[in-house]
Amino acid sequence: MPASPVAPQSVSAAAIELQGLVKDFAIGLRGVKLRAVDHLTLRIEPGQVFGLLGPNGSGKSTTIKLLLGLLAPTAGRGTIFGVPSERADARRTVGYLPEAPYFYGHLTGFELVRFYARLSGLGGRALDEGARAAIDRVEMTGAADRLVRNYSKGMLQRIGLAQAIVHQPQLLILDEPTAGVDPAGAAMIARLVLELKAEGKTVLITSHLLAQMEEVCDGVAILDRGRLIYQGRMADLPGRGNRQAMVLDALPPGELEELRAWLAARGRALHSVETPRAQLERVYLERVGKQEQS
Repeated sequence: MPASPVAPQSVSAAAIELQGLVKDFAIGLRGVKLRAVDHLTLRIEPGQVFGLLGPNGSGKSTTIKLLLGLLAPTAGRGTIFGVPSERADARRTVGYLPEAPYFYGHLTGFELVRFYARLSGLGGRALDEGARAAIDRVEMTGAADRLVRNYSKGMLQRIGLAQAIVHQPQLLILDEPTAGVDPAGAAMIARLVLELKAEGKTVLITSHLLAQMEEVCDGVAILDRGRLIYQGRMADLPGRGNRQAMVLDALPPGELEELRAWLAARGRALHSVETPRAQLERVYLERVGKQEQS
């Protein structure tokens, strides 16, 4: 079995905590600054699946890079299980799949995952066993001995996920993990995320597939222009007080019209008939729309 990861510093510490995080980028030669992350404060508890949402350019990937020490913040700080995120030992418990991973094309899938397993501190029998187990878990066993340069986009995402989990991290950060993945692959990733949660792992995930995020996330935060504009638990998403929804078996046209007539006779109306949509999508669009109008 793979070696156990380094234990978190404190069981009471947040898995991720950001306090007043700011990141400015210089533009051109005149000293103009672009603020990519704007005083972001956020706390994610251990054992959660947490979604970080926002339109393109909202600061999601920059926030992740700041947390992982790939960028230095202009101001503010972050911690991972209580350890300052700029310290290398904070990242020993972290697995990371970037939005657009680049891998060595001359390696096979197995060699690639084994390479990252060794970088993560695995050795001996745990090295090969851990790599095989991670590849099996993302359902890439049949392609493990093929060169990575011959992988499709979806296969690259799967093998990238394998390298992120090979050392059994306590925190998994997935930046758009379903980009370019077919529906079966996206469903596999969702199942794996829920399995990791059941094992006590924490998962931070970004995605534009809001319906899928609603299925796996315990909580979400929405960013826009680098600012936090909404944070809440999935269970607490607001509803519409003047409407009710009922989920029925599909009605044939004749019965549907009878239902409309029955409601009309009582002064009620059937406003729409549609497949239920994720409530998260409505909250997201409303919040981002308000920001764009301000």
